[in-house]
Amino acid sequence: MTTKDRRARKQAPEGGRRLTVIPGPRRGRREPAALPETISWWDAFYRVIRRIPVGRVCTYGAVAAMAGHPRAARHVGYALAALKETGAGVPWQRVLGSRPRHRAAVTIKDPVGGALQRKLLEAEGVEFDGRGNVSLERFGWSWSTPVPAPAKKARGAAPAKKARGAAPAKKARGAAPAKKARGVAPAKKARGVAPRKRPS
Repeated sequence: MTTKDRRARKQAPEGGRRLTVIPGPRRGRREPAALPETISWWDAFYRVIRRIPVGRVCTYGAVAAMAGHPRAARHVGYALAALKETGAGVPWQRVLGSRPRHRAAVTIKDPVGGALQRKLLEAEGVEFDGRGNVSLERFGWSWSTPVPAPAKKARGAAPAKKARGAAPAKKARGAAPAKKARGVAPAKKARGVAPRKRPS
């Protein structure tokens, strides 16, 4: 049934009388689904961050991995953002964003918050280079040795095949296998023999 038919039916259903529609109670909107409990994760993040010593830094991803929630670096950021009101004795300034070549940097978008984080770290003795990066080899902290990341494949390159050992050479039927003698020089051409000329 089309919308036009529905309207016509409401206006004149039977006998040409106009139908009056009394609105019923409105349906309430469904309650939003309960969000998964992430606050318990935050306590694990805070425990790890409290262990970072003065003058050392760690990345969001490393904190998440050490807290037992790898791939939850963004949640570490949410947990630290929630500290604005309380602080709770967590040294939030020691957690930085990861950069290439074993470096980290301040990733707070707010210029005032970013400058405050850098100032607090410099007061602890952490040094920044000209681009605002911190060397993780020098100032990084971890409970254990970091696990090396898998090497990335170059785009467009065909995958290299692994050699499983040299395949044996196939023998021609009836031919004796050639033996290599150690220390024997290859045969030389005889001197004084002129090469054959082709007839023209």
